[in-house]
Amino acid sequence: MTIIDIQEETQGIDSYKNIPVALANDHVVRLSVMTEAYHWHYHPNSDETFLVIEGVVCIELEAKTVELQVGQLFTIPAGVRHRTRPKGNRSVNLTIERTDLETISLDI
Repeated sequence: MTIIDIQEETQGIDSYKNIPVALANDHVVRLSVMTEAYHWHYHPNSDETFLVIEGVVCIELEAKTVELQVGQLFTIPAGVRHRTRPKGNRSVNLTIERTDLETISLDI
């Protein structure tokens, strides 16, 4: 039972950072500062939900790209190939996924 101050945790961060900040049942909430694109991948055993806190997060899917603004939430179903990147120099988001998440990297 700890208060996490998102602004405090991300203040002054100008490189990629991804840390778990909370556990809820069998899921983890991660705080991510994105400063570059993440590689193509998928998660066979978990959906992945993004909630944007700062900036714009682009989620590239095979058929389209979704741009999430501050306050917007988007869930990628398990098994869907994707990659994420900030639009601009930096974005901050919360990611919610199973604690036993598997990540399969792809060469696309």
